Amino acid sequence: MTECPEEFRWLSGCEDLDEIYCVSFVRDLTPDEVLRRFSVDVSTADECDPADYVGTAKIGDWTLTVEPGGWQLAADPETYTRVGRGTEIVSVSRHDYASDTFAYIVDGEPVVWFDPMFPEERSGTDPDRFVGEMREVGLDPDHDIDDSEDIRFPIERSFALASRITGLRFSPEMLELCSYRIESGED
Repeated sequence: MTECPEEFRWLSGCEDLDEIYCVSFVRDLTPDEVLRRFSVDVSTADECDPADYVGTAKIGDWTLTVEPGGWQLAADPETYTRVGRGTEIVSVSRHDYASDTFAYIVDGEPVVWFDPMFPEERSGTDPDRFVGEMREVGLDPDHDIDDSEDIRFPIERSFALASRITGLRFSPEMLELCSYRIESGED
């Protein structure tokens, strides 16, 4: 698979998401509970610096959580353990100066965790849980960086995998819901 998943082509031109961001889906918690667990003061969220923003929006059984300029929910054990207690998290993080991350966390423990450029190097308590879904979206779990070309569109493919797991397709409309909350601090 060399083409970008069509439903996520918009990500490459999205000005609201820059070279570092994390988008996560947290099951069965309200936006306020996610923010509390994240240790964000909901009453002063609109006074934070942009790197400190955490936007949330309730979508079905999930709370969409967006960290512009951040990566904590995908890569910081202290954060994902605290937020993920008693629930599940599906997280995609882009970080141009470090590693990108796909994470599936259950009850604060990474079940599947990998860099989308190297999907063969998975870790977690059940790293093979989504190998079929990974193949379907073009994140070959048997990819060999020495014998194969690079994974093309790894972030877009990670969002396709997140969609398979959550049943939700991350879209510009979802991002707008979070952007409003980030800017105003309102529900």
